[in-house]
Order: sequence, then C-alpha cells, then structure tokens
Amino acid sequence: MGEMSWPTEAELDGIKKIVSEMSGRGMEEIRVVVSPYRICPLGAHIDHQGGTVSAMTINRGILLGFVPSGDTQVVLRSGQFEGEVRFRVCETQHPIQTIKKNGEIDKNNSTQSPEESNWGCYARGALYALQSRGNHLVQGIIGYICGSEGLDSSGLSSSAAVGIAYLLALESANNLSQSPTKNIEYDRAIENEYLGLRNGILDQSAILLSSHGCLTCMNCKTKEHKLIRPPSWQKDQKTGPQKAFKILLAFSGLKQALTTNPGYNRRVAECQEAARILLHASGSGKLDPLLCNVEPEAYQAYKFNLEPDLAKRAEHYFSENMRVIKGLEAWATGELEEFGRLISASGLSSIENYECGSEPLIQLYKILLRAPGVFGGRFSGAGFRGCCVAFVDADHASEAARFVREEYPKIQPKLASQLNKDTAVLICEAGDCASVI
Repeated sequence: MGEMSWPTEAELDGIKKIVSEMSGRGMEEIRVVVSPYRICPLGAHIDHQGGTVSAMTINRGILLGFVPSGDTQVVLRSGQFEGEVRFRVCETQHPIQTIKKNGEIDKNNSTQSPEESNWGCYARGALYALQSRGNHLVQGIIGYICGSEGLDSSGLSSSAAVGIAYLLALESANNLSQSPTKNIEYDRAIENEYLGLRNGILDQSAILLSSHGCLTCMNCKTKEHKLIRPPSWQKDQKTGPQKAFKILLAFSGLKQALTTNPGYNRRVAECQEAARILLHASGSGKLDPLLCNVEPEAYQAYKFNLEPDLAKRAEHYFSENMRVIKGLEAWATGELEEFGRLISASGLSSIENYECGSEPLIQLYKILLRAPGVFGGRFSGAGFRGCCVAFVDADHASEAARFVREEYPKIQPKLASQLNKDTAVLICEAGDCASVI
C-alpha cells in the first residue's frame, strides 16, 4: 500500500507553530496526537449488541497539537469552529445528556459557555471519562485541534477520533500510561455516559487497534480483537496478481449531528427488545437483553414471535454477523470482489432491515454501486448524514470518483451545490492507529 501519507510534515509544522504562538513555548516542545477516521466495511449497527465487527482506519483524521499548560488550565482552539474552550482539570465534570428507556434524550444542565457548545463538550467529556474511572489529573493542556478538510460530520467516526485525541493528550500531559483497551472504555464513556449516545465500541476500537493495511476484527461481546492481514499484493504463482485497492469517500452534504436524531437510539432499544423476547422464549430470560446472547438456533426457532419492526432488526444482526465471518475470509485470501459484494449486501440490509439511512445517502449508495471499478460500498455510520464509502480497484479509482461527481448532482442538486468540489469525493488509503508524536 505504500508509505503513510498523512499527516504531512507541513501539516505537523503548521499545527506546532499555532500551539507555539498560543503557549509561548518552543516548537520542539509541541506534541501532536494523530487520531484517524475509520470505516466499517462489515459489521454495521451490531457492535452495541455484542456482535463481531470489522473496521479500518484511513489516511485522514484529527490532529491535536498540544503542550502541557504547567497548571490545571485547559485552553483549546479549533481549526473548524469559533471560540476558545477554557476549563480546569480539577473541575468535576457531569454528563450533559441522559437517555430515556425509549431511546430519547434529556439534556441536563451544562457548565459550557454558548460559544463552546458545538465542540468543547468532547474535551470536557474526556476529562469526565478519566475522572470517573479514578484518574487524578493535575496538568491541563494548551492545544489546537483540526480535522481533515471537508470531513467533519462525515459519518467517519469523527466524534470518536476527537474524543480519543483529547484522551491521549490529557494522558500524555499527566504521564498516564493507558492501554488501548482502557482508552476504548474511556471513549465509550464520553459517547454513552457524557453525551448520551447509545453506540457500541466499534469506532474506538478501530481507531486505537488498527494497523496499516490490516482489517481489524473485534468481538464486541468478549472485547477480543485480531488483525487480519491481506495476502501479498505481489504476484502469486497460483492465483495470479492480486488487485490493489483504494477507499472512495463520497459525501452527501448532510451534516445533522447523530445525537439530535432519535432514530439511532430508538433502533438500539428495538434490538434490545427483540433480544428480550427471543431470550424469554428460549428459556434464557435472565441473560442481558442483547442479541449476542441469543443463540442462532434460538433465533431461527422463535423469530416468528417478533413483531415486524423487531424481526427486521434481529434479521439484520444475525445476517450481518454472518457477512462479517465471510468477509474476513475473503479479505485474508485477497478476494476483493467477494469482499465488496458482502459490503454492498450489508448496505442493503442496513436500509431494508435496520431501516436507517436518509434518502440522499441511499441514493448515493446506489450511485456508488454503478461506478466503474467499485468492488462494493455502503453508507458510513448510521446513514443519517455524512458519506458513503466504497472499496474500488486502484486502477479505476479516479474514474469512479469522476462518475460519482457527475451523477450525484443530477439527483440532489441542492445538497451537491453545498459541497466543495475538491473534497466531494475523496480517494483515500488505509491508515494506522491513533498515536502521539
């Protein structure tokens, strides 16, 4: 796949210069967190039910330049948002949202100022996660955070990438050594407990566990993970030359925040209700109401007890788990056509069975499947905003990108007009895990 192309030296130097000016410290003292975005080829919407998922980072993401502040003060600026965030690590943080049983969200009182309400919550959330797990912080940070241009609100787990960036920066400043597994739990606390989003651990796991060129497989029930390496991209005497791939990101122009759309949390609650009914019917009602606790045989025997909506959610879970297993085999053997077919089938099940995805994202998904050289695609994230992702033959990546740029405006002219033509469709490569450099 070649050497890592992100971040560039110019990007790192630019961020270090800004933090140096903010803090009055030399550029050699500035540290930078590199926190990549992730894609989920297979395993969509089943992590919160303890399913098995696959993920990979890309060579785009969040950069957070910082330096220890020398006291408890945290001072942050953003490349995407206005205002300055200020608080102290000695201040006790409390969740800003709580979740009702039906999946809807209640907003709690918040100590945030209005100008930081759009982005300062993630830094405070990182402090909350560390505090609530018994970590004592005495050192704040002075930092500047920015994301790859055009990719905010993209459905590429930018929120998880931001949360992890703040966690790694605060830990580094306070000499706290935490394992990737611990930080997965900490970022889950930011999203689930502090922000009130009922997602699983797919995003955090991908960002913290990935390795360049590998497919990360995560069992969300046992928390066990493994890296699936592709076969050599060199010519094999038995199978012939292996095809190289690129990752295509096609943006919709929708930027609604996931926590403001109750549809996602409601679907999580529906999955849990389906699990409760199936477990009760099979004599295992004492187990936690998660679909991972339902044996496949019990699902087949009792799925007719489910009302239509719950039946669709359960069908997506069990069929998606099977697609993940087949997809890991296809990746390990270099069968990109089969891998892509499974990704497209996952996208279809997300639409028909999980019933998520807005009309523009579904239209974009269908356009991608017609693009030259595309092995397979689906929308990224929950499909209520952001982009679609596709694996494409490296030799046809530019042609495929051009096709999408031409076709999407025909169907969604208003949304397409809001996109930057240079970043409306991006050709990316596989990335690495989050780190501090």
